[in-house]
Amino acid sequence: MHSMLSKAIQTYFDTSEIVTWKQVYGGDINESFYIRTASGSYFIKIQAAPPPRFFHSEKSGLDTIRLTKTISVPNVFHVYEDGEVGCLILEWISGKKTEQAAEKLGNLLALMHNHTGEKFGFANNGYIGKLPQPNQWLDSWIDYYRTCRLQPQIRLAEEKGLLPLSIFKKLNKLMQELEQWIPEKPKASLLHGDLWSGNWMAGENGEPYLIDPSVFYGHDEFELAFTELFGGFPAGFYHAYQEVNPLSKDYEDRKELYQLFYLLVHLNLFGKSYVNAVERIVNRYV
Repeated sequence: MHSMLSKAIQTYFDTSEIVTWKQVYGGDINESFYIRTASGSYFIKIQAAPPPRFFHSEKSGLDTIRLTKTISVPNVFHVYEDGEVGCLILEWISGKKTEQAAEKLGNLLALMHNHTGEKFGFANNGYIGKLPQPNQWLDSWIDYYRTCRLQPQIRLAEEKGLLPLSIFKKLNKLMQELEQWIPEKPKASLLHGDLWSGNWMAGENGEPYLIDPSVFYGHDEFELAFTELFGGFPAGFYHAYQEVNPLSKDYEDRKELYQLFYLLVHLNLFGKSYVNAVERIVNRYV
């Protein structure tokens, strides 16, 4: 592994001697490593037989966020995929999460959400975890949320036998009634798309960074709803966000409907322990 990592770095952008390297733990998709050379420090993700364009999709998301000039993302030094192995070489980010860093994250995320598109979606398909995330450009946010977010996850859960028939029927009924709670044409904000507490980090001086994006243009409330799902963000984050981008008075009415998508994702990734949470939300709206 050491020789492979050395070759990956020295072949493409840094020919200086590798001083140290070690495996970094925390994710469940890739093998990850910290590498320090005489010239710099790097974070490398490696995956055997990754899905098609898995790391290219991540690079595209990071590049898209970077272009907003709002919130920081790690620099991408190299991406490689040949079907048998894939790797992504990123800038090493090191710092401590603090209340102040979380507040700054909220402020900068709101500024990023104010970068808008003309339609909902994204030019390229992507991934959430290792699950494919289809994209297209649509004029209606309701149509996009139905066809590009909920439907693929419901279909996958059905194929895996994870949904009882009673819940599946209610989900299909709910899909036809989304307009009762969701606006058709909110502003189409640039979203990170998978923003839980593990997908942001702090760099030097508490500068917040976004990592592992699954970007697309959608309703900003969709992003905020996920940050609330597993309780990983402090109150200061939300206060700072709303100082720049206040949430609608109707947000609480549809928050769980947006969280439903992420619970379906967790159902498909981690199994039936999420069925009860899915059922509770479905029963609220149907």
